[in-house]
Amino acid sequence: MDKKFLIAGIVASVLLIVFGFVVHGVIMTSDYEKLRSLFRPEAEAMANMPIMLLAHVIMGFAFAWIYKQGVTNASWLGQGIRFGVAVILLVTVPWYLIYYSVQPFPAQTVGKQLILDSISLILVAIAVAFIFKNSSAAETAG
Repeated sequence: MDKKFLIAGIVASVLLIVFGFVVHGVIMTSDYEKLRSLFRPEAEAMANMPIMLLAHVIMGFAFAWIYKQGVTNASWLGQGIRFGVAVILLVTVPWYLIYYSVQPFPAQTVGKQLILDSISLILVAIAVAFIFKNSSAAETAG
């Protein structure tokens, strides 16, 4: 495990946790309060926090690993934005559309989730791209 990958994985994990808290624990709180019956009670949710943290660490390192596989000599910022958009289209948009189709979430809430999580993922992708910015494709392969 190389140094840049380790740093990128840690940074991505921390940013995903922070942005997740800001988006879902602060900005979306009033939206979620209206849907309280669809969520675990707070004490039960807090008891599962280690699982939530583990999920974010797995996501952060997977994010860094997948990004590392496609690094080119192109602009790091452009690559970061491109990668963020790819993740959004592969995971975030389908995930929320599937949840919307099976859970009674208001369309406005799902729209906010999509927009805010998309912004978060673009920022995480840019941070990861910045960490790998001086790497060539040959250096990061593997």
